[in-house]
Amino acid sequence: MQPPINLPAPYQMHAGLAKAFAACPLIAILRGVTPADAAEHGRALYEAGFRIVEVPLNSPQPFDSIAAIRQALPADAIVGAGTVLHPSYVDDVKAAGGELIVMPHSDGDVVRAAKSHGLACAPGVATPNEGFLALKNGADVLKMFPAEQLGPTVVKAWRAVIAKDVPLVPVGGISPDNMGPFLTAGANGFGLGSALYKPGQSVKTTALHAKAFVGGLAIAKGEKR
Repeated sequence: MQPPINLPAPYQMHAGLAKAFAACPLIAILRGVTPADAAEHGRALYEAGFRIVEVPLNSPQPFDSIAAIRQALPADAIVGAGTVLHPSYVDDVKAAGGELIVMPHSDGDVVRAAKSHGLACAPGVATPNEGFLALKNGADVLKMFPAEQLGPTVVKAWRAVIAKDVPLVPVGGISPDNMGPFLTAGANGFGLGSALYKPGQSVKTTALHAKAFVGGLAIAKGEKR
């Protein structure tokens, strides 16, 4: 007799993140933003159509920036932290009003800490093994990082074995005009870094870049604008 198969719990995406991702599957990465400027940049992104914003923890006073953006944006926006390298930071992110933990790696301790606090989590993965382990630990989204190294061919290969309802989100080197091949390969959204925001840039520049990305996504999806 064969031993019973222990199936993993059914995948279910964090409800708030799922709603925001459905509205706009672009994650804004405000690396280097300061608390004094965070709210204005967050509002510019929201007005352009973005619904997910992260402040990497290697930014100046990141928890203050997370709190400022959270207070500035409507409830349908998801605000969180990026570059979360240790589970001890999850408490601070939640205390600041953050609802999302984004990581460059797939440390199971960080993923489990995020989920135990009711937060969404997007760990960085570069191999199928890392991806499946992240999902086993409760990941909501698989951040395919670095996207410029993996490319659409790898996205297509992963999509063949990873359930269709699990979002694949390439991050790294994404621009308004190169999203199409990734979407065709099976990607669901994108994380946007320095092509969207660089420290010290004006709010007007952030707004222009945000509109370019929203427009580029629509073109890549074949939507009329």
